[in-house]
Amino acid sequence: MQTILTALSPTLITAWKTYFSSTEDVVIVEGDITKIPCDAIVSPANSFGFMDGGLDYALSERFGWDLEKQLQRTIKELPEGELLVGQALVIETNDHEIPFLISAPTMRIPTNFNINTSVNAYLVMKAILIKAKQHPSIQRVAIPGLCTGIGQMEENIAAKQMFQAYKEIVLGEKMNFSTFGEAQKYHWELNPKGMIWVSK
Repeated sequence: MQTILTALSPTLITAWKTYFSSTEDVVIVEGDITKIPCDAIVSPANSFGFMDGGLDYALSERFGWDLEKQLQRTIKELPEGELLVGQALVIETNDHEIPFLISAPTMRIPTNFNINTSVNAYLVMKAILIKAKQHPSIQRVAIPGLCTGIGQMEENIAAKQMFQAYKEIVLGEKMNFSTFGEAQKYHWELNPKGMIWVSK
């Protein structure tokens, strides 16, 4: 499976190159993700499938606004009634150049509160890659910067989180913690801006 990391931000491109430089099946493209031929494109939206802002607005314009309604209907049918951060789903776009959309929310509702200190880019990247790998018709998936827009996560942190997820899901370098302290350290290193403990 080929992963196409696509962004308009030169600094995000540089950050991705820092982490993904030695990965054979990752292509990094500076440009408009809606114009990248691929099997699936990622919508880093929200848990309720609203696609009327940021990149999702461009995706709605690209595929038609019925796609948002289709996504929302699919989400409402889920047992949770919402698509949680760390989950993803695939829907058809009826577009011959990009036949599938992977919806993978980076936030529950559109907000910039606490996203920049989270590990959401890591969780979302894992969900995207798992869904893409499981789908028999997806061989090329285009992924934008995760949490770097409305979420305002620092691009270098987002790139690192996305790379860690790629290593685990695609390269098979799974975590193996022998102590809670090791798990805690790993979590903190994903985003040093996040707080592990707060005093009462």
